Amino acid sequence: MNRPPYRPASVRPPSPVPRLLVCALAVGVLGSAAACSNDGGGRTVPASPLAKVAPSPTATLTEAQARTALITNADLPSQWTGTSGAATWRDGLLKSKVDAAGFGTDKNAAADCQKLLDGLYAEELLGPAKGTKAVTGFDDSNNQAQMHYQVAEYGQAELNRQLAWVATLPQKCAEFTAVDGQGGQQNIQVVSTQLPAEGDARQGLMLTMNGQLDGEPSTLTLDIAAVRVGDSALFLTNGGLDGAESDSTAQAVQQGTSRLRQVLEGKTPAASPTN
Repeated sequence: MNRPPYRPASVRPPSPVPRLLVCALAVGVLGSAAACSNDGGGRTVPASPLAKVAPSPTATLTEAQARTALITNADLPSQWTGTSGAATWRDGLLKSKVDAAGFGTDKNAAADCQKLLDGLYAEELLGPAKGTKAVTGFDDSNNQAQMHYQVAEYGQAELNRQLAWVATLPQKCAEFTAVDGQGGQQNIQVVSTQLPAEGDARQGLMLTMNGQLDGEPSTLTLDIAAVRVGDSALFLTNGGLDGAESDSTAQAVQQGTSRLRQVLEGKTPAASPTN
């Protein structure tokens, strides 16, 4: 059955998702997106610059702290529950290969766009963690969306370098094509999004893929958010085949940044709010 193309005014999440286990190995980030349409049909929003605020603690993140810093479904709107597994579109769409011919002689941009897709699939868009990391996931049964959420330690210099690279992707990868494992063409757009003013530095993106999935027209929309707190960061993706619920992205960023900062200060985060 055909699905209508994604529209920024009506952001609704994806198909049912699989179950992720909270583990002591991952990273956290993603951004809420307030986007608008431009004259060419693409979507543009103000860039999300690196924040310059008082420095955060640089204590080493322990395995227990990483788990404690993870948000729970109580930190999200009431429709979110613990995930039951990875969504089928992750393999079908995020494992696509960039059509380098579409970049002409700009092979570096093609490589960056492939690195974006690979990083989203492997959940390592910020690169491999230097130390401990923890991951969890949630399903939005009302809107068929999925959120993957991670917390990890990378080192401040490396995080700033990676966030600066992520900030270049809306220009390098504004519009490009990729081919999925079944040979279907995916038309991809990447725009910057604004995140809540949390953490020491942050970057948000929204990725939209229009094409085919299992022979049916499909549109995947993903919020992507990363927030640095000292030497650590949270990273998240949120969305699916019915859109991305950006309010949930913003709420995850706000609650998650607060929890991570308190953990790094040696404090016990307050109980998650009831949704």
